[in-house]
Amino acid sequence: MKRLLKDKIAAVSLVTAILYILLAGVCEVYSFYCSGRGITPVYDRGSMEERYLPPSSSHWMGTDYRGRDVFMRAAAGASTAVKIGVLASLISVFIGVTLGALAGYFGGWIDDLVVWIYSTFASMPTLLFILAFALLVTKGFLFAPLAELFNRFSALCNTEPGMMAVYLGIGITGWVSLCRVVRAETLRLRELGYVQAAKTIGYGWPRIIFKHIFPNLSHLVIIYFTMRFAYAVMTEIIVSYLGIGVQLAPSWGVMIADGQERLWRGIWWEVGAATVFMFFLVLALNMLGDALRDVLDPRLKS
Repeated sequence: MKRLLKDKIAAVSLVTAILYILLAGVCEVYSFYCSGRGITPVYDRGSMEERYLPPSSSHWMGTDYRGRDVFMRAAAGASTAVKIGVLASLISVFIGVTLGALAGYFGGWIDDLVVWIYSTFASMPTLLFILAFALLVTKGFLFAPLAELFNRFSALCNTEPGMMAVYLGIGITGWVSLCRVVRAETLRLRELGYVQAAKTIGYGWPRIIFKHIFPNLSHLVIIYFTMRFAYAVMTEIIVSYLGIGVQLAPSWGVMIADGQERLWRGIWWEVGAATVFMFFLVLALNMLGDALRDVLDPRLKS
């Protein structure tokens, strides 16, 4: 942390990312509170008499086509962005690290199977897979009991079924690059002296992988998680912009899709607010990922 904070750009990026996470947490708690009390959230309240108001002291970023405060909606959109970034990245990291470590440690047919699986996923068009998976859920093509389970899990996570499908789609398709890196690193680590000594002593493979190999992969996981977070946010915005992801909750992609139709009339603030909020989060995550790579990668340490 001391080395990270010596870099001013990295420190600002870290603070920015933390502020977004705190904002998302506050918005999520507020959403649960409003849902439980049957209250309309402030970012959903609007008046048709106040439609398309330009930025002012009462509405910092103007109002949208329903008279809702654009700044409030853009701030609430951070909750959707952070939630999808965390959930999708955790799914990707879990799959990538698990398969990569098993393939690298055991080799043989397990390695061949994992290589075949990630080669298959790497050949898929990621965005089309996510869109198809979201349509499968939202259009009622799932088996009824599975659809009911999916809806309950979505309600538990305070999100829409279509959005949960996007979470899973991004997570399921995003583990390939990490799996390759973890597999290659595990192939190297398993030949080192301390791992061979652990085998000689009689330690089982779970203990060797979790206690002796995983700690030496942690820097890769942290860096990848940060980078994948930014990618998941951008993907959610694209999917929501296309009308497949978020339908009811505030989303920067939906705001851009709604606002673009009125740009020709000079009503730019809805697109502008969503773009500004998105830009600073993605920029901070990318800069933080680069800084973490410099700090955590042992090959780059002086």
